[in-house]
Order: sequence, then C-alpha cells, then structure tokens
Amino acid sequence: MGIFSRFTDIINANLNALLDKAEDPQKMVRLIIQEMEDTLVEVRSVSAKTLSEKKELIRQLTRLENEVVEWEQRAELALSKDREDLARQALLEKSKLNDTIDALQAEITRVDDHVERLSGEIGQLQEKLSDAKARQKSILMRERTVSSRLSVKKTLDSSKLEDAMYKFDRYEAKIDGLESQVDAYDLGRKTLADEFHALESDNRVDAELEALKAKLKTDTDKK
Repeated sequence: MGIFSRFTDIINANLNALLDKAEDPQKMVRLIIQEMEDTLVEVRSVSAKTLSEKKELIRQLTRLENEVVEWEQRAELALSKDREDLARQALLEKSKLNDTIDALQAEITRVDDHVERLSGEIGQLQEKLSDAKARQKSILMRERTVSSRLSVKKTLDSSKLEDAMYKFDRYEAKIDGLESQVDAYDLGRKTLADEFHALESDNRVDAELEALKAKLKTDTDKK
C-alpha cells in the first residue's frame, strides 16, 4: 500500500469523526495539515531506514565478491599443485557465493525501486503540504466570512428582530404624539419677538405701498 492510500484512509477516518461531532472547520484544516506532516516524517524515517539497509547489503556484496576472488585464487593454487580435487571444491564454494551475490544484487535492485518510489511520494506529499499551508489562511478566512453572513441571515430572519422593529415603530409613534401635544400648546400663542416681527412686516408693507402710489402718480403726471 502506498503512503497516499494510507494517508487518505487516515484523513477520511478523522474527517468523518469530526463531521459526526460537528467540529469546526478550523480544527479540521489543522488536523489535515498535522496528518500530512506526521505522514511525511514517518515516510522519511522509513526511507532513511531503507537506505541504511541498502548500505548494509552493499557491504555484504563487496565482502562476498572479495571471497569469490579468493576462492578462485585458491582453485588456481590447487591446480598448480596438481590438487584438482581441492580446485573443484574451491570452485564449488565460488559458485555458491555467486548464487548468494545474485540474490543480494536482486535485493539491492528491489530496494532501489522502493527508495525511488518513496522519494517520488515524498516529493508529492511535500508539494501537497505546501499547497495546503498556503490555502489554510484563505480557507479559514472564507469560513469566518460565511459564519458571519450566516449569523446576519439568521438575525434578519429572526422573529426577535421583527418584534424589536415593531417596538421601535411604537416608540417613534409615541414620541410623534408627544411632539404634537407640545406643538398644540404653543399653537396661537405669540411671543414678544413674534409681535415685533409682525410690526416690522407691517412697516415694510406700508413703505412698499407708498412707493407704489408715488410711482403711479408720477406716471400719471407725465401723461
């Protein structure tokens, strides 16, 4: 199973648990990023352990290759001493070692393939993690905005708001009534300033009337 398959299972399980508990989106986003970071640490640890195992396999391979050379030299030595029996045994040991070497080389190839896959998956996970962190702020801002809008919508649709506005209307009507009563008390009453203002208005009218009479008389005399 690849790390992404395992990672997806973990995320889905946690998200389902959060949704069942109606957890907040901020916690869900933080959990996703935390799971990605934990998975990345774990995979890097596995990769490091695999590389260490590969180094050990290479050391074993080098040792066995040196032993192959030694057994070949022993076979040559035995033949030079007319000991074909010993030469045959030496070549038999060399053959066994070569079989082991072939198995080690196959194992090293398998490990190389595994490391290469891990490296590719680590790169993908790092890219996804960077993208998730970059989008985290935007996601949280959108969540706060939506929550605020939802609160406003609930308030606007709430019967409490209608009751409050109704009370405002009643209070406003009551104040209008009080203002009308005050205006009624003052209706028909003239202040001292009003009296003088009336006199001043009469004087202006009389002056304009006299000026108009004088103009008409002048026009008549000219004819």
